[in-house]
Amino acid sequence: MHATINGERLLTDLDFARLNKLAGPSAPPSLSDLLANAEVTSSRAIEPDVVTMYSRIELLDLASGRRQVLTICYPADAEPAAGFISVLSPVGNGLLGLRVGGIARWQTPNGDQCASEVTAIQFQPEAAGDYST
Repeated sequence: MHATINGERLLTDLDFARLNKLAGPSAPPSLSDLLANAEVTSSRAIEPDVVTMYSRIELLDLASGRRQVLTICYPADAEPAAGFISVLSPVGNGLLGLRVGGIARWQTPNGDQCASEVTAIQFQPEAAGDYST
């Protein structure tokens, strides 16, 4: 199963264009859901509290209270052990476009329901003046 799209999701125009290139028959249905339902804005206009591609975010697991830091990336850069999570994974797709305080919900391959709150953004490329990553 895939991530649930809850509430407003905001993507930069660059992230939207790049994700559209990943969309296709082998992409998870959640990517199509995200692209169809997200609001798109300029990379220069995105607020610093929105999770964009290559944002490093702090999460709070709502069930366990465990905190972790993840970076949302493209599949080629994914390295889960180092905290780099693909946008095509249920968790990566569930987090992209959320604001700080937003809650991502997804189902693992073994059927467990998960939910995490975005508690902070440690780094967002656009907030650091990088509009092309």
